[in-house]
Amino acid sequence: MGSEVYQAQVLRAFFDTITGTDRNLTRIYMCVMSLAKLRGESPEKMRFLMEQMRASKEKRELSIDILDYMAESANSLEVWAGQSAFGITTPVKSEDFGGISMDSF
Repeated sequence: MGSEVYQAQVLRAFFDTITGTDRNLTRIYMCVMSLAKLRGESPEKMRFLMEQMRASKEKRELSIDILDYMAESANSLEVWAGQSAFGITTPVKSEDFGGISMDSF
């Protein structure tokens, strides 16, 4: 349970870094590798991510494989973990509905 909150916090730091004004590649590298460690990725996957980060440094642009990995990781988390990482204390639940009544217009 707690691990997912940590993963969400690392993802938040990653996306804050890539969308902010200071796009520090070292900080991005730390986020990617920390998330991979938290997720318990295989050594092959870790090596692939490291190679992609090296390629990103050489090309001076972030590899699409890194973005795919981070987005996939974010998508696999439970909603409550993401809400906790962004400081939402009361969980927001989506409301299901079977149809729209005329009274709601």
